[in-house]
Amino acid sequence: MSDKPPSIQEWRDLYDAAMEFKEIECWNWMWDTDIFGVQNPLTGEIGYCCVMGGAGEHFALAVYLGSEGLDGYLKIQSKKNYPSLEDMLNLQKLLMASFEDREFLQKEDFQLIKKIGLKFSGPNSWPLFRSYRPGCHPWYLTNEEARYLTLCLWQAIALSTRFKADSEMLTPPTENHYLVRVPKKDKTGLSWRDVWIEPLPLEKGEIIVEPIDAYRLEEIKSRIPNGQGVWEVDFFYYSQAVKEKEGRPFYPYVTLWVEHHSGFILSHLLAKPAECMSEFQGQFLKLAENYKTLPHEILVKKEETFKLLEPITSELGIKLRRVKRLRMLEDAKASMFKFTAGEK
Repeated sequence: MSDKPPSIQEWRDLYDAAMEFKEIECWNWMWDTDIFGVQNPLTGEIGYCCVMGGAGEHFALAVYLGSEGLDGYLKIQSKKNYPSLEDMLNLQKLLMASFEDREFLQKEDFQLIKKIGLKFSGPNSWPLFRSYRPGCHPWYLTNEEARYLTLCLWQAIALSTRFKADSEMLTPPTENHYLVRVPKKDKTGLSWRDVWIEPLPLEKGEIIVEPIDAYRLEEIKSRIPNGQGVWEVDFFYYSQAVKEKEGRPFYPYVTLWVEHHSGFILSHLLAKPAECMSEFQGQFLKLAENYKTLPHEILVKKEETFKLLEPITSELGIKLRRVKRLRMLEDAKASMFKFTAGEK
């Protein structure tokens, strides 16, 4: 997808659609569980739309992108408690048009509104458009995202009007099917029709385990004693985003190693998520070399961590076990986040 920003005309079109969407206030008769799809005419991908605002708090149209976006939406909806930072960053892949108080807009938003010649006032009145991608900070739309979100807003207006007269229209005739607005190009532009479609299977990213440095592993086995204590390890998103010269801000991963009994932090590393995964095994070997000791057992929580460590621990004779909680590591993580936030 191009990172080119929208043109002024594309922004005008988007604001026009958003203001029309707000005008009809379809959240008065639709809930965020009333899901429908809009197929992107450029890519063929389906965005799964939900109208927010039925509870009178957050007024928006959210468009969850593809099977990955839909899966994230369903997982967050299924949680009894408010989703964690990890959930929010891992699971959200969507575009959103929301209506906010003035204080939630950034300088760039005000500059754009002024450039277009629009005026807004009052609570929940200021249009805000953002793109959400897993592991990244909410960011400004590209031109392709702006055009697609504009289409979704107009389709939401048309469909919500029909839904007001027939609240059963989104009830699927077959399980796990969604009503999708499918476009077709004709002489006048795009025409739309209703089609019941089952989402594509979710493609899970495969964990690639790099080949282990056999010579280095043999050196550790022969020179470093085994059976000294229990370690906990996990990786998680850092609570503050990092912005590089190009691209949207992202949340780096923190890899944290903690001694199970004392809570002593053995090692921590901040890195991009992809680098964290690829360097994870090397981190453990370096940690063993630095401390000149190996644990008797390693406790992990995530399946990914288990798969990354298992080839090494099996060679070194270290017990590797998945647990529901890493208590000492969770304490260390909480302290780290409090320190970052400036708390004592």
